[in-house]
Amino acid sequence: MNDAASADPPSVGDLVVVTGMTGAGRSTAAKELEDLGYYVVDNMPPSLLRDVVRLVDESRGAGQPIAVVVDVRSGSFFDSLRANLAQGVTGRRTTLVFLEATDEVLVRRQEAARRPHPLQGSGRLLDGLRRERQVLAALRSDADLVIDTSTLNVHQLKERMAEAFGTPETVGLKVTVISFGFKYGIPVDADFVADMRFLPNPFWVPELRPQTGRDAAVAAYVTGRPGATAFLEQYLPVLETAATGYLTEGKRFMTVAIGCTGGKHRSVAMTEEITGRLRDRGYDARAEHRDLGRE
Repeated sequence: MNDAASADPPSVGDLVVVTGMTGAGRSTAAKELEDLGYYVVDNMPPSLLRDVVRLVDESRGAGQPIAVVVDVRSGSFFDSLRANLAQGVTGRRTTLVFLEATDEVLVRRQEAARRPHPLQGSGRLLDGLRRERQVLAALRSDADLVIDTSTLNVHQLKERMAEAFGTPETVGLKVTVISFGFKYGIPVDADFVADMRFLPNPFWVPELRPQTGRDAAVAAYVTGRPGATAFLEQYLPVLETAATGYLTEGKRFMTVAIGCTGGKHRSVAMTEEITGRLRDRGYDARAEHRDLGRE
């Protein structure tokens, strides 16, 4: 919004102000920004903008990116918002996002939500939309980014926001591969569950029994089985296919649970192997061992 933004040190987080027409997707945009790591304040009076930034700076540090959502209910405060943004009073690099859609689409969305327009009064829904366009006209002209959501679904709008405000760290898929023992129950948050009990159990090898799947000897024993090799070669492409679909649908977290009887040998070794292979393929993957040490 202002030339001073270029002088901001890299440690200063961004400020994104989201506004626009009722029904154009402000809530979806705000939720996406929250998923991207922004501290989101919804329905904020614009006059409090400077105070919100100060409070976040004090509690979370200046590097915390902030997003504020301002709607037509803020009324006459819009002049204050425009003045604050123009003067760069927050000291942050600021982007004003305006979400737009055609009257026909907005009417359909509002009727589906069965909610009156905040400026409708005793008139028709279209009357409220026309008043809203008048109130927001100046902000729309000031916007750094205008997104017409008329033909966008929820996932497509989230994708547009991620393209504009995401980073490689926030828009990529985060995969957690967790080992577990079936005798302790399947992880309730698992998206995929694989059973390693088809592999020979190191428990029955005396020198391997006291070790775990994180030890080199056990890992070599488990992953060196022909069945393990075949499983890995076929299962990794399944996870990659799912990962692509998750990102397309706007999901950025995937949990893969790898189980064996007690969660000590086979599941641990295979969890480490799968995690390493996913990392080699460029995924942000980490290994957890839920039941290791529980026996």
